Amino acid sequence: MVTATRREAREAASERPSGARRASGALGSVALTLLAAGGLVCILLVILAFFFHITVVMFATGSMSPTIPAGSIALVREVPATQVHVGDVVTVDRSPELPITHRVIGIDGTRDGVVSFRMKGDANTAADPVEYRTSTVRTVLWSVPGLARAIVWLRNPLVLGAITLGAAALVTWAFWPREDRGRRTPERAREEES
Repeated sequence: MVTATRREAREAASERPSGARRASGALGSVALTLLAAGGLVCILLVILAFFFHITVVMFATGSMSPTIPAGSIALVREVPATQVHVGDVVTVDRSPELPITHRVIGIDGTRDGVVSFRMKGDANTAADPVEYRTSTVRTVLWSVPGLARAIVWLRNPLVLGAITLGAAALVTWAFWPREDRGRRTPERAREEES
């Protein structure tokens, strides 16, 4: 009877994971959850861009401060220029230059769906020197200050490589076959009885 009790105690002890094993399991679980959340955000952004013409714009300058400070990101939605009103903050493509995001200060007219309008940055003292003519604009839905710097940092090839290697290691760890130390299998039961 004493032998059976010791064997049961050994089996019970071997079934309990060690503190280090529990900590690594919890850490791995948190990391996998964060990666899954990041993947979900990426999928959501692709769906928004494809079906609703909603994209992300990063602000390098402070011409729209304090409304949208430098280093912000904004979600913008493409709409017909005929829907623009004075006071709207819109992004206009200026090929071959970068797009510009400023506030509409005047609408001069519409012809065949092409709208002529003037814009000015909130932080600028004067209106933009050119009149914009376009059939579509992107209206700013909302913005988040400071997030552009993080996105630019994440685009660094070394950071992307480290994230890729880390994600591959986590997926490998998550699906790596585990050794069943504490479980009593039929083979183990036969070994113990003999």
